[in-house]
Amino acid sequence: MASFPPRVNEKEIVRSRTIGELLALAAPFDKKCGRENWTVAFAPDGSYFAWSQGYCTVKLVPWSQCLTNFLLHGTKNITNSNSLRLSRQNSDGAQKNKPREHIIDCGDIVWSLAFGSSVPEKQSRCVNIEWHRFKFGQDQLLLATGLSNGRIKIWDVYTGKLLLNLVDHTEVVRDLTFAPDGSLILVSASRDKTLRVWDLKDDGNMMKVLRAHQNWVYSCAFSPDSSMLCSVGASKAVFLWDMDKYTMIRKLEGHHHDVVACDFSPDGALLATASYDTRVYVWDPHTGDILMEFGHLFPPPTPIFAGGANDRWVRSVSFSHDGLHIASLADDKMVRFWRIDEDYPVQVAPLSNGLCCAFSTDGSVLAAGTHDGSVYFWATPRQIPSLQHLCRMSIRRVMPTQEVQKLPIPSKVLEFLSYRI
Repeated sequence: MASFPPRVNEKEIVRSRTIGELLALAAPFDKKCGRENWTVAFAPDGSYFAWSQGYCTVKLVPWSQCLTNFLLHGTKNITNSNSLRLSRQNSDGAQKNKPREHIIDCGDIVWSLAFGSSVPEKQSRCVNIEWHRFKFGQDQLLLATGLSNGRIKIWDVYTGKLLLNLVDHTEVVRDLTFAPDGSLILVSASRDKTLRVWDLKDDGNMMKVLRAHQNWVYSCAFSPDSSMLCSVGASKAVFLWDMDKYTMIRKLEGHHHDVVACDFSPDGALLATASYDTRVYVWDPHTGDILMEFGHLFPPPTPIFAGGANDRWVRSVSFSHDGLHIASLADDKMVRFWRIDEDYPVQVAPLSNGLCCAFSTDGSVLAAGTHDGSVYFWATPRQIPSLQHLCRMSIRRVMPTQEVQKLPIPSKVLEFLSYRI
């Protein structure tokens, strides 16, 4: 069994340059679980980086400061135990709007993280009410944490103050995602087989419960225009939801094992999903077609074996902000960077026991979390997007595939705009 197609010479694939490491401190006592870093996240404005450090804590570091430390002191950076520690109770530990490194004690094992920023002029999707406990400002930056006990805690990133405590889930909150439109709509995915939609501008009111999964829900992601939601879980199907009507649009089928991660491209024209069947599929979410397949095991396992145990389970997938690259993380101790028009990795990096990955806001760095609570950073493939690709992204941000196919343009241009070539 090989990690690359037979025609690819592994020695010729570029190795990613290590940017830095944030290593978790050794635990003062031995535990069999609870130290895993299930989620890493960058703030939408690039001001903060956060990760679940293990044992109920979340570490927040100013991203620019983190990069500076890597340049000045080398790649390794043991997390500072003297950082400002913020209690899970209300506390004002940091000067507002001034990025500062600190730790948040969430009170239970943290499984998921998500940053959200408010846009006051954006009207909430929920029915307006005149009284609210919290008035969100122009510069509001929130952090949502999903916990092992089913609770979701919402924090003010700048002050560390606990704003809301959402308690409707009955099992682990496995993933969280904010609507990118600034409406502070939050969706949570849980092992209780449901997705729940919350309006944080309406004091965390739960607006809707989305039910279709027959087993655990692992991951969810909004499309860039916030109109569509993808959810995946302990089944072979990928679910797409209309977030205006809160109804299921379609179910995508093609994977042969549990689907564990999903992410939309920046223009919303593509959807990447990662599965334990050793594959990453890239779909057209508007038609349900599989456009690309990125394999992590060659020859690829047949459907009957793809559902079994192997050392190539894909754990995470993330779309770069240039719309050209995808990162995947698998159990074969390797991070892969793919181009959307190539079926083999253009860059790789070594990583043992990886669980999650995410691109920085500017797309120049990939962060990956591991079982021991540490985070590793690599430089991503650098490529100047072509003018054609930039034009394609601009068009696809506002036009779904069905509308593109109606344009009176040559077939080759249609194929390009539809990511068929």
